[in-house]
Amino acid sequence: MNRPKSLLIVASLLTLLFASPGFAQGAADPQAVEEVGVANLSVHDDSVYASAQPSPEQVQQLADAGIRHIINLRPESEQDWDEKSAAEAAGIVYHAIPVAGRADLTLENAAALDDLLASLQGQPVLVHCASSNRVGGLRAITALTKNGSSLEEALAEGRQWGLTGMEPTVREVLEELAAGQ
Repeated sequence: MNRPKSLLIVASLLTLLFASPGFAQGAADPQAVEEVGVANLSVHDDSVYASAQPSPEQVQQLADAGIRHIINLRPESEQDWDEKSAAEAAGIVYHAIPVAGRADLTLENAAALDDLLASLQGQPVLVHCASSNRVGGLRAITALTKNGSSLEEALAEGRQWGLTGMEPTVREVLEELAAGQ
């Protein structure tokens, strides 16, 4: 391959990479995401948002604001509409990690969420449950078990992700996990 042709190929590949929807320049507009009005919204790492359950209309608005993935922590039994279909119709990739309650606040589910977030490599994502409590609970587990945070630091991390009313339950789970380590 001669040098000019190889440079052209490299330039073409870089153009395709930078123009792809998952590349960082395709980031969501934080102000537009906030203006959607989803309850309990919090922003993490400039591309990860946590919230309560968005409505079907809000799913489309989130897509318009640049969200490319939704991670739903609610089990299907809690939902009265087809969020997956709404997300896919809006051009959002839908993921589900069902967390029904205390029994599902596990190391496995926390790791599944952490791994999924890492696999998205900075693509804009909304993680939600009904209120953002379960989101905060799983992030608190990650803070304690993976990041080496103290129990109080892990709870504080969980609060940043939406942990409120479930805090006593999450504290019990964290205490059990800390005792088992």
